[in-house]
Amino acid sequence: MFEKLERIEKKLAETEEKLSSPDVASDMQAYTALMKEYKQLLPVAEKYREYKKALADKEDYALLMDSADDADMKEEARAEYAAAEEACEKCREELKIMLLPKDPNDDKDVIIEIRAGAGGDEACLFAGVLYRMYNMYAEQRGYKCELLYANETELGGIKEISFTVSGEGAYSRFKFESGVHRVQRVPETESQGRIQTSTATVAVLPEVEDVDFQLNMDELEITTHRSSGAGGQHINKTESAIRIVHIPTGTVVDCQDERSQGKNKDKALKVMKSRLAALEREKRESAIASERRSQVGTGDRSERIRTYNYPQGRVTDHRIGLTLYSIESFVNGKLDDMIDALITADRAAKLASSGEND
Repeated sequence: MFEKLERIEKKLAETEEKLSSPDVASDMQAYTALMKEYKQLLPVAEKYREYKKALADKEDYALLMDSADDADMKEEARAEYAAAEEACEKCREELKIMLLPKDPNDDKDVIIEIRAGAGGDEACLFAGVLYRMYNMYAEQRGYKCELLYANETELGGIKEISFTVSGEGAYSRFKFESGVHRVQRVPETESQGRIQTSTATVAVLPEVEDVDFQLNMDELEITTHRSSGAGGQHINKTESAIRIVHIPTGTVVDCQDERSQGKNKDKALKVMKSRLAALEREKRESAIASERRSQVGTGDRSERIRTYNYPQGRVTDHRIGLTLYSIESFVNGKLDDMIDALITADRAAKLASSGEND
């Protein structure tokens, strides 16, 4: 681990030197790439320096304990030695986490797709709750949301919706939301007060760039149509909505949010690219031995991941066994406690796996 940290510290110094070069400063693309690398290296290097300082302090106080004649000074040195030892251990654990292989998608923007599942109108209303919840959470994090496609019901629910969330680290915060979400509550239309169970499926896809994944346009069937659902006069009069079908896989993408057919086509192609890249990723990951995969999971859309129980006021994540008794604040976008716990569990699983493979 420490050899790797020495290499990181050396790499940081080299990157700093390159960033100060006039040639790099005049090349925006090179400067941006180096700056991104610098930002990734800096926190690890700073933590390593913090560790080395604590280690040096520990050695100094160890010498002082041995050499001090005064009892009070010896006791003070012993206390400082214990504090430095604790700081060393804390830094070591933090460095272990920082050196875990980073998900290359973590800093990317995301495309989120929500579909109503079992439960009829109630499932559609629950899909609407999830959409609102994610929008509120994104706003709290300073992210930007942009609607791509929505198929709404007469009762104000959502059969299907897709939207982008843009901002630094968006995928790292949303990636554990993929899967089946289950709600247990009494529908407004239920006169007997009976609890109904409904579901909605969430898919979280990292946006992909051209360098990550190339679309073969010959494999796409692109058509225009009039937008459906609630949307005002314009939506029913012009054929600005775009539907793209990827013929080999049967993957279908609709986009109807923009008035411009061209803008809808650009957005639909972006979604298609991300969906097909996700399919490729799933194929690769299914080939990985199960013991080496994260225990939390980020992609199985058939996996029931969470239950929202309104009568009991609780939200339970079944992957990590965490229950929060704050359903109202949760569906109003206060997701950080749950997401932080999922990230911690994922890191713990990866640390355990790396320890087994050492």
